[in-house]
Amino acid sequence: MKITVLDNILKANDAIAEEIREELASHKVLAINLMSSPGAGKTTLLERTIEKLEPLGIHVGVVEGDIATTRDSDRLRKFDIPIVQINTGSACHLDANMTRSALSNLDCSAVDILFIENVGNLVCPAEFKIGEDHKVMMLSVTEGDEKPLKYPLMFRESSAMLINKIDLLAYTNFSMDEARKNAHSINPKLAIFPLSCTTGEGLNNWLKWMTTELEKKRKRLQKKTKKK
Repeated sequence: MKITVLDNILKANDAIAEEIREELASHKVLAINLMSSPGAGKTTLLERTIEKLEPLGIHVGVVEGDIATTRDSDRLRKFDIPIVQINTGSACHLDANMTRSALSNLDCSAVDILFIENVGNLVCPAEFKIGEDHKVMMLSVTEGDEKPLKYPLMFRESSAMLINKIDLLAYTNFSMDEARKNAHSINPKLAIFPLSCTTGEGLNNWLKWMTTELEKKRKRLQKKTKKK
């Protein structure tokens, strides 16, 4: 019975997620579900990413998920972008219904890339679709290179893994080769981008991947429209 109940919950969630995906597609928005443990550097990544995308004329929107406070969204207020805060209370992840509510307060027609910064957690966020095109996982070198083996679903569900804080590598026992091997043993297709949000090293590879995915989605939607 418990499995049936969970199955029903996930089916209902997935149905809403598909509605969100269709809505975002109608506006040609690329949606990225950004996940990590607390403190890995998601918000700092968004700051650096927005700084890089703005000069390219790529408009960004953010849905900020936290259990409590508006501290992360407050950090992004310095940018002239639409931001919607979701406080989940006790929930350790965002779900599709929460995301749909947030998007009702955001003008998707003015956005090219939507970042959904999920609640800091290595387990629950990976289980719920929220209408994203890609799940992106951030791992910091201070967490350890064994994390893909300990939390496999997060890495299996993601399209890309960002290895943050590489400027601190010399002060840890983190092995980049081991992290890659462990991650690819879970998901051979996982794109991996080592970077530092502090120094800026490696950010261009992340930006290139993201802008390429945006262009791919636009081309797919254009072909689909022509066929109709």
